[in-house]
Amino acid sequence: MELTQLLNSVHVIQVIGNVQRKDVASIVYDSRKVTKTSLFVAIKGFNTDGHKFILEAISKGALAIVLENNDAVPEDIFIHQGIAKVLVSDSRIALAELSNYFFKEPSKKLKLIGITGTNGKTTTSYFMKNILETSGNKVGLTGTIANYIGNEKVDSSLTTPEANDMNELLFRMYKHGCSYAVMETSSHSLFLKRTYNLNFGAGIFTNISSDHLDFHGSFENYLNAKKILFDSLSNSAFGIYNIDDINSISIINNSKAKLFSYGITAGADFLLKNIQFDLNGTNFTIEFKGNSYNAGTSLVGDFNALNAGAAFATTVLFGINEEEAIEGIKNTPQVPGRFEIIGKGSKKVIVDYSHTADSLEKTLIAIRKIVKDKNPVYTVFGCGGNRDKTKRPVMGRIASEYSTKAIITSDNPRFENPYEIIEEIRKGISKDNYEEIEEREKAIEKTIRNSENNAIILIAGKGHECYQEINGIRNHFSDRETAERYLNS
Repeated sequence: MELTQLLNSVHVIQVIGNVQRKDVASIVYDSRKVTKTSLFVAIKGFNTDGHKFILEAISKGALAIVLENNDAVPEDIFIHQGIAKVLVSDSRIALAELSNYFFKEPSKKLKLIGITGTNGKTTTSYFMKNILETSGNKVGLTGTIANYIGNEKVDSSLTTPEANDMNELLFRMYKHGCSYAVMETSSHSLFLKRTYNLNFGAGIFTNISSDHLDFHGSFENYLNAKKILFDSLSNSAFGIYNIDDINSISIINNSKAKLFSYGITAGADFLLKNIQFDLNGTNFTIEFKGNSYNAGTSLVGDFNALNAGAAFATTVLFGINEEEAIEGIKNTPQVPGRFEIIGKGSKKVIVDYSHTADSLEKTLIAIRKIVKDKNPVYTVFGCGGNRDKTKRPVMGRIASEYSTKAIITSDNPRFENPYEIIEEIRKGISKDNYEEIEEREKAIEKTIRNSENNAIILIAGKGHECYQEINGIRNHFSDRETAERYLNS
């Protein structure tokens, strides 16, 4: 695509240098990926600033540089190298606008569904994908565990990719025949404008509790970041929200979308009732417009009934037959690391991604409802390093309060001292029913070996992750694989 044509899609403050007769083959924000046909966009990231790598991009022959810091590189360098300098007010918005145009506005060619919330995004997206596929649609998905184009799995490093990667992925979905795309939209991605300019046909709000305060600074900022999805919806889009969460009032405030609620609270447009669950699955009913639908899933917990209800509501609003939606919920496979039950005998291990105080509490309450004090409950958990520290003592209190015994261990310590993280968790515990075992594998092994034959062991925090990050290095580690090894031995 010609550079002049491409620049017409972005709000430009100033262009210096020749932009004529230049064909752009790629838009990149990583200087390591620059080629002689690239347009490089300098954005400010978490750990570094792309403006620091402009000279590297120039040395690799980039056709043009888009930047918001006018003083990052002297203009003489651009003129001498014959490279266009494109000054914008916000590089992230420019990246989104350029990428959207470069990939022919792919979100307008798909029915794009965005899901935001602290917990439940991944499971809701899996329910959604399975319902839509059951009704005969080809579906793309982007999320925490992996990205999918139909049945083709594409590895994921970010819950929501950067704008150019996202638009490219949506374009590939469209080219491969997808009619729907389901997207987990994290608070980071919304705040960092990765979803800017995307045409969402529906937005879903699952719930919100304290998380990511290391990044957002306050719960109010975190809530406002989540709200961006509903603020971006047009008057032709659907907004589906969890009426049980009091913060949904703030989320939907001033949204232009056609709004519908789901939940167990009376008055919900999609009302969930008679939720019952055990280790074999969950059954419930959904009432909508005077009709009642019996639903069941192999996924365990009342929170999974809510996740399924959100998916049911959204797909039915898009015109999917209610009975097909119920069938899609029934056939949704186990979501990796989401209340995933391991063990063939009476001793069971549950691997779950619950890494926030709210999700840990809900998971343990669900386990307690199932066992009814007939089985001892052990919780092996930790907290991630270089992340929100406020939740650490709270999670310690919850694990101790709802468990027969809590085993505090490492999660992903990253660049923090694991023992210091454990100490911060321990500060929230007042009972004498915990043990500290820093090495995660030893914690899992000891708990499985020493617990009673009828024990229920929750291994929380990492879920689907197959690595442990220590001092910037990711080593292979899977809670599921580790649990299976020691259960079988």
